[in-house]
Amino acid sequence: MKTATLPSLRVAPALRSAAESVLQAGESLSSFVEQAVRASVAERQMQHEFVMRGLASRDAARTSGVYFSSGSVLQSLEQKLSKAEALAAAKLNK
Repeated sequence: MKTATLPSLRVAPALRSAAESVLQAGESLSSFVEQAVRASVAERQMQHEFVMRGLASRDAARTSGVYFSSGSVLQSLEQKLSKAEALAAAKLNK
């Protein structure tokens, strides 16, 4: 149940027209705006969590003194990607 409202938003007529032009069947402008706000909030939360993980990793490395070179990290990621691609190809060939 909806119990709160967002503030009214004044926009240029061209932006409103552009938003209305991409509405899907049965979709209202209000639901479109609500979905856009939800998506933006989720994106910012993920960005915040990403930064927090990075800062925690930095602090852990400073505390432990253990660091990894970018080359070794990239090599490890390449190996993981290769394995995942091989598994995906094997599943497609079954």
